[in-house]
Amino acid sequence: MSEGLVTAAYIGAIVLFILTLGGLSNQETARRGNYYGMAGMTIAILATIFGPGVTGNIHLIIFAMLIGGTIGIILAKKVAMTQMPELVAILHSLVGMAAVMVGYVTFMDETISFTTDVERSIHDVEIYVGVLIGAITFSGSVIAFGKLSGKIGGSPLMLPARHWLNLGLLIATIYFGYQFVHQSHTGGNAMLPLMFMTGIALLFGIHMVMAIGGADMPVVVSMLNSYSGWAAAATGFMLSNDLLIVTGALVGSSGAILSFIMCRAMNRNFIAVIAGGFGTGGGTTVTAGSDEEQGEVVQIHTDEVAGLLLDAKEVMIIPGYGMAVAQAQHTVHEITQTLRDKGINVRFGIHPVAGRMPGHMNVLLAEARVPYDIVYEMDEINDDFPDIDVSIIIGANDIVNPSAQTDPNSPIAGMPVMECWKGNITIVLKRGMATGYAGVQNPLFFKENTRMYFGDAKESLDAVLKEIL
Repeated sequence: MSEGLVTAAYIGAIVLFILTLGGLSNQETARRGNYYGMAGMTIAILATIFGPGVTGNIHLIIFAMLIGGTIGIILAKKVAMTQMPELVAILHSLVGMAAVMVGYVTFMDETISFTTDVERSIHDVEIYVGVLIGAITFSGSVIAFGKLSGKIGGSPLMLPARHWLNLGLLIATIYFGYQFVHQSHTGGNAMLPLMFMTGIALLFGIHMVMAIGGADMPVVVSMLNSYSGWAAAATGFMLSNDLLIVTGALVGSSGAILSFIMCRAMNRNFIAVIAGGFGTGGGTTVTAGSDEEQGEVVQIHTDEVAGLLLDAKEVMIIPGYGMAVAQAQHTVHEITQTLRDKGINVRFGIHPVAGRMPGHMNVLLAEARVPYDIVYEMDEINDDFPDIDVSIIIGANDIVNPSAQTDPNSPIAGMPVMECWKGNITIVLKRGMATGYAGVQNPLFFKENTRMYFGDAKESLDAVLKEIL
């Protein structure tokens, strides 16, 4: 394949990747966007393999691709939707590791020649920055995987003088960067400062994500997505591959924008999140009478829930991570369809940070084939709650916590929340009275118009479905 044909194929792939981002911006076009992405990646891979840049050992590349593709297919079929956040995190780590390995291989490639010292310096900086971003992405993503999968507690690790520690790591990184470029020019051992920097970057990635609390994990996922994009872009500079540069920049910039949107949805400052967020691992159990200001909860049973739903004209369903854990989305869809067949208007309210990654609830509802036109974002639906007869909270906690608006001392103070308590009746499905991922007690549970429906979400909703059929 000629170089001109490869360039044309790359341009076509870039256009398809841009269309992918456009498609993924809307639920109704998301599937089409994924198809664009797959087509673009196929074109990019074929153009690269059969282009003039690859000489010999093509069979080894194809063999490696078959192994990787097989693993990907197995993971796609095996991993449950509830495990998607940690799968995304661990895939980000692979991008980071790839950037690190490409950086080291490029540095050790003795066939690369330079006409000027400036050209050599630019190449060395590309390698150094690529390895730096890749190492941070790798270790940070591994820690994020551990937190999201429950293998590491969600509590933020607040080391003494952690900000000074980060500053020290930054200064050391700059120093070793200077040494790396200097040693590369003078024929010294440039590998040593590169290895030292890699170790520092790995430690920084670990420390950075360990200091972020559980409630900020959706931001972490989008942030690591951005890092993986910049790592890919840095790899493109090292390999002089325009497609990698553009694609990495698209992923990096879109991830950064998404991180900003997530922070705004949580009323959080991005720097504050990176410096150390809030959240606990599993929450602490708080009984109804443990705080005199909370009051008592009112429990409701299956027949009462069914009666309230059948008598309602407007129903709002607010899903959270508990729905994902219980795999209740399909039952939720059946209940929704049954109520709509009876002339009851059912809508879904989605908080931007519901679940463990951006769009987590939207993906689950799409999997259950819930119609897109009844799924609304928080900003679109929050003003409608005074007209809602029954709001059903399925495994959500922090995103419906009124203390975000009423308690200035709360860790989630100022965070925009779904104002479901303004409706007529709120039904909360929970296993018990444990706090949410942010470790904050929820006054919603003790309000006069709130009813607690305890039990596994899927089992509880299955029972409700039988009652309303």
